[in-house]
Amino acid sequence: MSFSAIYDIGGSAMRAQVMRLDTVASNLANADTAAASEDTAYRSIKPVFSALYSQDFDNRSVSAQVQTLGVVRSDRSVEQRFEPNSPLADGNGMVYYSNVNPVAEMADMMSASRAFQTSVEVMNRVSSMQQSLLKLGQ
Repeated sequence: MSFSAIYDIGGSAMRAQVMRLDTVASNLANADTAAASEDTAYRSIKPVFSALYSQDFDNRSVSAQVQTLGVVRSDRSVEQRFEPNSPLADGNGMVYYSNVNPVAEMADMMSASRAFQTSVEVMNRVSSMQQSLLKLGQ
């Protein structure tokens, strides 16, 4: 496997983790937002990834990159609270809050952060290996 393929794989992994961190940030920013109806309440979002496999020109080496397929909204129900004095209350006095679980989002954020750091470490080691190879050629 070539060094450029390793960089491509590491880069795709880093982009995926940045996407995860972006969706976590969006979810946490909207964790306690209120809405006037269930349809307009914020629902948490999650990215969907897939492995994109490729073979080298000699068909001896197979590699996989991370491909982002899109972002999906959670189908969990939103929280309903009886708050008849709220300006957002519907006819029954209900206000609807997002379905974001801040604890789960924080765990996802830590996981994405660690995975990003691991990819950075891989890139650093590949760079170090390339520099060592150049020194051997002198």
